[in-house]
Amino acid sequence: MILGLETSCDETAAALVTEAGEIRANVVSSQAELHARYGGVVPEVASRRHLELVAPVVREALGEAGATLEDVETVAVTQGPGLVGALLVGVSAAKALAWARGLPLAPVDHLHGHVASLFLEPDPVEPPFLCLLASGGHTLLLDVQDHAGYTVLGTSIDDAAGEAFDKGARLPGLGYPGGREIDRLAADGDPEAFSFPVARLDGLDFSFSGVKTALLYAVREKPDAWLEAARPDLAASYQAAVVGQLTAKLERALGGGEWRAVALGGGVAANSVLRDRTAAICEERELRLKLVSRELCTDNAAMIASAARYVEPLPYPGYLGLDAYASSA
Repeated sequence: MILGLETSCDETAAALVTEAGEIRANVVSSQAELHARYGGVVPEVASRRHLELVAPVVREALGEAGATLEDVETVAVTQGPGLVGALLVGVSAAKALAWARGLPLAPVDHLHGHVASLFLEPDPVEPPFLCLLASGGHTLLLDVQDHAGYTVLGTSIDDAAGEAFDKGARLPGLGYPGGREIDRLAADGDPEAFSFPVARLDGLDFSFSGVKTALLYAVREKPDAWLEAARPDLAASYQAAVVGQLTAKLERALGGGEWRAVALGGGVAANSVLRDRTAAICEERELRLKLVSRELCTDNAAMIASAARYVEPLPYPGYLGLDAYASSA
């Protein structure tokens, strides 16, 4: 059994996953309420909270799985990318747990973890497939040909889609996390009430800074009463612009390659409009659509344990010098 740890941002997570991909436990302790007062994640606050939570979430995961550390054969941990201080808490905890029992340790790339969540039971997807991975830190179109990695076809040249949602949500005074608030409010709004630009880049790269600036101009110096009435329409129109770019690039990628399936990963994959529009695209093209549960869209440790199944683990005690990294090379 694989014990996975994830502390790359503001979720402290531990999970137990079998080599066959069955999730025995998946515990996530979110710091969203802690950071909501700041309108975003404060790295130092996140790191200190991880220190308090990492041992309890491991204990909870073991209890949920009906297991002990004696049942663990490999320890897996997110090495990066992410907030370095937060990552170091997880890496240090993983090294301690692995060293204490002489176990191997599998360092996992966070983005590979999101892709590997698609390989978990039940109903895993098999490569090759096209994956749209959209989160607070990354927006990527990936060609996944095997379980061990992927090829990047397109990426954001500025803000990530999740970042655009979170920062955009602050402008009209919505809560944090912004993506969830926009999705909730947009259900009662008109997506055509406001006209927000969609970046027209050649190729498969994304850009979300323009739509965020357009929202700033739309709400700037508006009275509170106007904002209160307009929030649902603002949310629906802004969401339509962000999701519209994501699905437009997805369709462009599908026109240039052959895949058996399309998969969504990352926190933005929980967005209801994105899921519905991607489903319609797949139905039209007669492709399989792989959606993971919303619990596996956001950062979690089950995805890290899943990725560890396809990573060469470091043998004991060679990982004691393992370090974290803030961004992928």
